[in-house]
Amino acid sequence: MALMPVSDALAAVLAGVEPLPEQMVPLDEAHHRVLARDVAARRTQPPQAMSAMDGYAVRAADAAAIDSRLTVIGEVAAGRPFTGRVGAGEAVRIFTGGVVPDGVDAVVIQEDTIADGKSVTIKEAAIVGRHIRPAGVDFREGDVLLRKGTRLTERDLALAAAMNHPQLAVCRRPKVAILATGDELVMPGATPGHGQIVYSNGFALHALARQEGAETIDLGIAADTLAATTAGIRRARESGADILITTGGASVGDHDLVQQALTDEGIAMAFWKIAMRPGKPMMHGRLGTMGVIGLPGNPVSSYVCAFLFMVPLIRALSGRSVIHHHRERAVLGRDLGANDQREDYLRARLELRDDGTLVALPVSHQDSSLLANLAAAQVLLVRAPFAPQAEAGSPCEMLRLPV
Repeated sequence: MALMPVSDALAAVLAGVEPLPEQMVPLDEAHHRVLARDVAARRTQPPQAMSAMDGYAVRAADAAAIDSRLTVIGEVAAGRPFTGRVGAGEAVRIFTGGVVPDGVDAVVIQEDTIADGKSVTIKEAAIVGRHIRPAGVDFREGDVLLRKGTRLTERDLALAAAMNHPQLAVCRRPKVAILATGDELVMPGATPGHGQIVYSNGFALHALARQEGAETIDLGIAADTLAATTAGIRRARESGADILITTGGASVGDHDLVQQALTDEGIAMAFWKIAMRPGKPMMHGRLGTMGVIGLPGNPVSSYVCAFLFMVPLIRALSGRSVIHHHRERAVLGRDLGANDQREDYLRARLELRDDGTLVALPVSHQDSSLLANLAAAQVLLVRAPFAPQAEAGSPCEMLRLPV
């Protein structure tokens, strides 16, 4: 099978994917959930004109001249309105958040007044509308302020609460099951035997999936046998996973059994080789509604492929309005040779020059097993297939890695 271009592979992963069903959740459980419906205000904010400062509510015409003296006929505090009407030559003591009384069209701040018992002297001329927040200045009942597909921030939750929504309709979180394969793998803290390595891929994959709002299911490490690999795939189905991620066993060696196990379970494989570096031996297929991504075993390849393919799939299932990574422009920090037929994702550090220019500096060693370089990188520098030699200072495209 010919190597599939990255764009075609991503299109295959996302083909036919629809957001998961909606569910209602209380506001305090909605952080970073994705809205399944538009949200409209149930009230006007503020519902009446309110004072923006502590001071005196006045008629601007009565307080237009310095040393105007007004009679104080009452007081307004937040939650305690003044029920009368302010007439000529009158003022009401008012505090921030207090409802502006009838007849008033300005507020003079307390620093610009001198209080004397039941009267107040104005030391700064009033201006119509000054220090008053009009009714509806924030929003009005019926205004749609949060849109379907929004991943809710803490600021969005405050807005939803102010709009009088105690709960919100959000898409169900995707369930991502992660299965590692390989006799050579031992868990962190163990003492590796001869030829064994410490398992690391899954910790990054679980964290990446959770950061995107998914729930994760740890299926452990399967031995390099068809029976063990098949059992792991079946556990993913039984768990109700929306996505199965395998790591390792995606190549063509005698002990790389993932593709055979997936095929034997009835998974229709869309591809198993991609024209990208790192990560050529990546697989994708479906089993009913469960999407399957078979990642390479090398830790950098595993992470880069998960970032490029698993993350957009999680976003699509979550109902996000924006699912693709945003490419940014920068300049190269060093010379690069010509590229071959594979799209390249170079691990790079990001520097900001004094003039505001972003500089992507590829790390010197790009081997797909080097986790230290991956951890030090801030971006993936993207090079198109057959890109010509490029000199330092040339424009380039990059994808920011999560922080």
